[in-house]
Formats: sequence, C-alpha cells, structure tokens
Amino acid sequence: MSTFQITFCCTNTEPEPWLAGLRASFPQAEVTVWQPGAAPADYAVVWAPPQQFFDEQPQLQAVFNIGAGVDALLKLRLPPQAVVVRLEDAGMAVQMAEYVCQGVIRHFRDLNAYDNDARAGHWTYYKPRQRSDFPVGVMGLGVLGERVAQALCHFEFPVNGWSRSPKPIPGVRGFSGAAQLDDFLASSRVLVNLLPLTPDTLNILNHDRLSRLQAGGYVINVARGAHLVDEDLLALIQSGHLSGALLDVFRTEPLPAEHPFWREPKITLTPHTSARTLVMDSIAQIMQKMLALRQGQPVTGVVDPGRGY
Repeated sequence: MSTFQITFCCTNTEPEPWLAGLRASFPQAEVTVWQPGAAPADYAVVWAPPQQFFDEQPQLQAVFNIGAGVDALLKLRLPPQAVVVRLEDAGMAVQMAEYVCQGVIRHFRDLNAYDNDARAGHWTYYKPRQRSDFPVGVMGLGVLGERVAQALCHFEFPVNGWSRSPKPIPGVRGFSGAAQLDDFLASSRVLVNLLPLTPDTLNILNHDRLSRLQAGGYVINVARGAHLVDEDLLALIQSGHLSGALLDVFRTEPLPAEHPFWREPKITLTPHTSARTLVMDSIAQIMQKMLALRQGQPVTGVVDPGRGY
C-alpha cells in the first residue's frame, strides 16, 4: 500500500502514546504532530484543533475525532471534501455504563446519605425502596446510550429510552421524537442525559422539561454542560421537586470556583471523567476505519453535519 501522511492535532493531549500507537498500526504512513506551517497530510486525528489547523490543511480526506462528541469540531470551517469520523465506543461504552449505574444505584440505595451519616458518626438505617418506583429514563440511544440502558436493565430497574427516531432495545420502553418527549419524562424518576449537543438539544434540560420528571426526580448529565440550564436545575432541587443530581459535564470546564453547584449538597460533581478516551482502543478503531476508507469501503461513525452527530 502506498505511503500516506497522518497528522495529529489534539489540544491538551500527550502526543507520544498516540504517535507510537499510530506508527505501529500504520508502518506505511508518516505520522507527525501538527505545527503551524506543517506539510499537507492525508488524514488527521484531532481533538479541539484550532481553526488555523484546517485553514492550513484544506486537502484532508478524513478527520478522526478522538472523542464521541463532535459539537465543538463542527463549529469550525472544515475542508468540504473531508469526511468527519467520530469514535463510536473505543472502550468508552463500558466506562459510561459503569459510571451511570453506580450513580443510579448510589441514589437508589441512599449511599450518599449513609456516607454523610458515617462522617458525622451516626449509625442510621433507611427504609428500602422499590425498583418499580424508580424508572430510569435514558435520553439518547446511540452506542453509549444503548449500552447504558442495557446495563441498567441488568439491575432490574424499569428503563425508558428516548431518541430522535424509534430505536427498539430489548427490555427498554421506547419513546421517540418531540411528540413523545413529555410522556418519556413523566414516565421517568431518574433522568440520564446522553444526547449529542446540537441546536435542537441546546438547553433541553430546562425548567419545563425537568419539572415533568416524577416527584423526587434525579438528574445524571454525562453528555454536555450546555444541555443543562444550571439555574433551572438548582431551582427545582431547592423547591424539592428534584432530589439531586450527578453532573460530570459543565458549560465551563473546569467548573469555576464561584459556581453555585459547588455549594449545593444534593449535587455530586465529577470532572468530566465518566468515559475517558482509551488510546489503544481508539487507535484500533481509527486503523480499521482509515484502512476501509482507503479501500473505498463504507465506515460507520461518519458525522452528518446537518444533524450535528
């Protein structure tokens, strides 16, 4: 196979493991870290690249994004012929499933309350609750959302799923489209957000939508911070309609020290760590897709700019 060029442009990412993995996977390729003024490449592996990168690389055939979300990438001016390919799993789905399941279980079993009691030196029992009273709604049924929904089923929670178009999943009660969103929310007590961020989903977790959850609702956001209207979540927690939240993503990251989320004891915060990119798993997927593209074969994970994912 002929020689080709791969350029790596990933902000806040240690390049050496990626370069070593890409060079081992593509011995016929020249793999370099992009610098301004670099020679043109055929393919790019990126995360949060600057606009200058694409301005100087207008000939790219394909761009591989090393995260599942492409909302920031699609805000840039991309070469019109370049195919944008996102990672579909690459080790992230099982991480997301375990993160969400532990969040649901900690809430359902009152484990946060037990932690607080233990720190205060209190020996306390809480009345067991019924899983049937805690239906979990998963918004977004892509590769990650489907894996999360399936994992929750193993713990015998009632699971609802909502997506843009119908997606049947065994054991999951399906809802789809704008017409069924309110019914989906009203059928859920715990809400897990795994939607892609698009103009249609921006601020989707607002006061109106969150207030439709069952009383005592709980919110888990592992998608994007801009899905959630922060002040609306706080107001519904303080009013008692929502019992709390587990948040892994925020509008500004790191979360500013003055943000009120830090001071709300019913909100648990983690630093965007629910599903981390795994280097070798990601490279294996990139290799498979890049070789297929070079052979003129179709690949999955190609982004539709019109939809935003």
